[in-house]
Amino acid sequence: ADFDSGILGANGIVGGGFPIAAGAALAFQMRKEKRVALTFFGDGAINEGTFHEAANLAGLWRLPLIFFCENNLYGEGTPQHKQAPITDLAIRAESYGFPGVIVDGNDVTAVYEATQTARRRALAGEGPTLIEAKTYRFRGHYEGDPQVYRKPGELEAWQARDPVPAFRAELLASGLFDEAQLADMEASVQAQLDEAVAFAAAAPIPAAEEALQGIYAETHEGLLF
Repeated sequence: ADFDSGILGANGIVGGGFPIAAGAALAFQMRKEKRVALTFFGDGAINEGTFHEAANLAGLWRLPLIFFCENNLYGEGTPQHKQAPITDLAIRAESYGFPGVIVDGNDVTAVYEATQTARRRALAGEGPTLIEAKTYRFRGHYEGDPQVYRKPGELEAWQARDPVPAFRAELLASGLFDEAQLADMEASVQAQLDEAVAFAAAAPIPAAEEALQGIYAETHEGLLF
C-alpha cells in the first residue's frame, strides 16, 4: 500500500476495511484535517457486521467518510436476492442518519459527481454518505469460476453497457480529447503495466523464513502485549 498517497491497503477479510476507514475518518476529524476517508466494498461485504458497526459510529459522530458499495449483483456466486431482503442497499444508510445514494455504476460521470457531492458534505462537517453503484462484473469471482449462476444473455447485456468504451466515446464527442491523445494515454499506461510485471517477474523468490515475519508484534522486556 502507498501510504504517502493515502492508500491504506486492501484487506483479505470480507468487510475488514470498514473499521479501518472509520478509524482514518475519526483521525481526520480529531486532527481537524480537511480530508475524507473512502472505502470500497461489494454487495456481499455490506452484509457483514463490521459495516453496521462502522456506519453506526460514522453517523453518530458525523465522520468524514464515504462508503462506496460496488453492487455487481453477486456475492461470489450468490445473487443479491438470496443475500438481502431489499433491492436497494443504499437505503440502509437512513438507519444510521446519513444519506444513501444510488447511481449507475457504469456511468463514469455520474459516479464522479455522486462522489464529489459526498466529499463536499463530508468536508462541510455533514457526515458520511453511502453510495451504491449498480454495476456488474464481466469475469468470474476467481480464475476458473464456472459462472453457472449467471442467467443466459445476462453477461452480454451488461457488456453492451461497458463503461470504458462508453466513456471513451463521451470524451471524444465532447472534444476534450482526440484519438491520438487517447492512444498516447493508453500506451503510457500499458508501458507502466509492462514495467510492473517485469519488475515482479525479476524479483527473487522470498526466503522460507520470511513466511513468518510480520505476523506477530515484537515483544519487549517488561511489557505485555
